[in-house]
Amino acid sequence: QVQLVESGGGLVQPGGSLRLSCAASGSIVSIDRMSWYRQAPGKQRELVAHIFSYGSTNYADSVKGRFTISRDNAKNTVYLQMNSLKPEDTAVYYCNVLSRVNTTFSYFWGQGTQVTVSS
Repeated sequence: QVQLVESGGGLVQPGGSLRLSCAASGSIVSIDRMSWYRQAPGKQRELVAHIFSYGSTNYADSVKGRFTISRDNAKNTVYLQMNSLKPEDTAVYYCNVLSRVNTTFSYFWGQGTQVTVSS
């Protein structure tokens, strides 16, 4: 199994920045896609960004130009640099990893980290 540990959330003012981290550990054979999702109160969970093993990225329109997803394959870690934060970015942020364990590919979720943007 794969365990994901998230960190970096907190309270920031509008226009501020945060960097989220998610480290994977466990019986990992390989990691394919690493992603960030978020869920605000009363809303469904939505995709923020994908990054694939070969480096290609995909962003939600709402965060393009402000957020950057990256990964360190040697550390099995994915990051989300969040700049120019807006109140509407307030949500619980979850990392998600598609990983091969033994001969099976499975999706794994982090525990979530709260990001609050408020003055």
